[in-house]
Amino acid sequence: NYLEKMIDAEYFAIIDITNKPKSFFENQKLVKFKKIWFFHDHISKKNEKIDLEYLHGIEKKFNIDIWKLALNERLFFNFYDFHKFTSNEILSIDEQACRLFEKILDEVKPDFFITKQPALHHLELFYQMCRAKGVKVLMLNNSNFGSRSIIVEDISKFDNNPNLDNFKPENKTFEENRRFQKELKKNIDVNLITKNRSSSYLKSALKFLSEKNINQETNYNYFGRTKFKVLKSELKYNIKLKIRKNFINKKLTLNPNLRTKFIFFPMSLDMERSTLIDAPYHTNQIEVIRSIAKSIPANQKLYVKEHPSQYLRGWREISDYNSIMKIPNVILIHPEFSSEKLYQKCSLVITISGTAGFEAALYEKPSIILNELRYSILPSVHKLKSFEELPSVINNSIETKVNIDDINRYVKLLESVTIEFNWLEFQQKFQKEFYFNDTFRDAEISESKLKKFLEQNKNILEQLAKDHVKKMNELENNSNC
Repeated sequence: NYLEKMIDAEYFAIIDITNKPKSFFENQKLVKFKKIWFFHDHISKKNEKIDLEYLHGIEKKFNIDIWKLALNERLFFNFYDFHKFTSNEILSIDEQACRLFEKILDEVKPDFFITKQPALHHLELFYQMCRAKGVKVLMLNNSNFGSRSIIVEDISKFDNNPNLDNFKPENKTFEENRRFQKELKKNIDVNLITKNRSSSYLKSALKFLSEKNINQETNYNYFGRTKFKVLKSELKYNIKLKIRKNFINKKLTLNPNLRTKFIFFPMSLDMERSTLIDAPYHTNQIEVIRSIAKSIPANQKLYVKEHPSQYLRGWREISDYNSIMKIPNVILIHPEFSSEKLYQKCSLVITISGTAGFEAALYEKPSIILNELRYSILPSVHKLKSFEELPSVINNSIETKVNIDDINRYVKLLESVTIEFNWLEFQQKFQKEFYFNDTFRDAEISESKLKKFLEQNKNILEQLAKDHVKKMNELENNSNC
């Protein structure tokens, strides 16, 4: 809406929603889209004939691995209890998605693709196709730098491959830099993890039970989600949550020995992009832990801490926790134990994804990461290429010293590329206004209500639009160089 006021351009949109908000997008006058496509209108359950050669051609043409994306789709495999997708169903969905995306790209020939960070595999599929076609991408996401956000083409890297040596460090101490990291944690706690949503759950539950549910027929994100199955799943979830938390409180240590030498592995939150898309070959965290345990020096223990937000996924299976605790040189730590104390006392941090490697650097500890992350630009961070090299990399990394100038240069770099937009806060504000605190997505949207929301957030959204215009200019200038 605000971007349209700044740039005279043709605007197109792919709308990926449930059925109730559809009428809003069909009739709204807030943005003059030249053309829109409702994604799920183009995905039929009855498409039985699959053109495997077409899909293989898409893989070669766009340098995409279909099965790598599909088998890490939370809906297709391992996490979704309502419907078991067959191989044919998955390939059929992806073929139809590819045909739609290819048609759109050929028809529109867009200069820019504006998006949030893709979480589901079909969004990532379109993003990768855009990149392969040379479409300039503006991807908005949380920067992990306080409350600021970032607009990038590649989620795992800084655009233009900046050199830390080009940034003049301020004379801040490690302690001063740790303060901003604590602000980040505060930002996440306040805006991402909503502590009390009981009234919203009650309203959304009553709405769900009283209204006709047609998404399970038209939207593959909802296949099998009958009212009975949803209620049964919710009941099972709450029972498992209590049983598993009781096990965690009894079995996971809240008093680890911090005087012994240890390497710290913070577990990643399951069913997140950070593992499913960004680290597709490291989704089995138990196997990752076993591999690390086999590689550490004899004078070290491996301290594994459960992710505090894993409760959002109902915690893990008790059998998973038992499998970890059976490894002789591994100590499984309670999610409520202070990560700060572990950073302070550990020899090294190893992480699949997330901010743990950077947080380690703030506590003067080196780290090993399993997939590419923006902070891998720091000399104290080692990106692992293969598990075969892990023993030698661990021994070398333990001896690595963290340089305060590198930290300060990195902070200056972040200040130069991030923007004043609190993505988590804005997301929560929108969900509270339109989606029952993110407990019910199939909600009707009123144009007058949304217009009022846009006006109430004018300063924020106007600045965000300006930041996108600035990024567009940067990308155009870089392509002309």
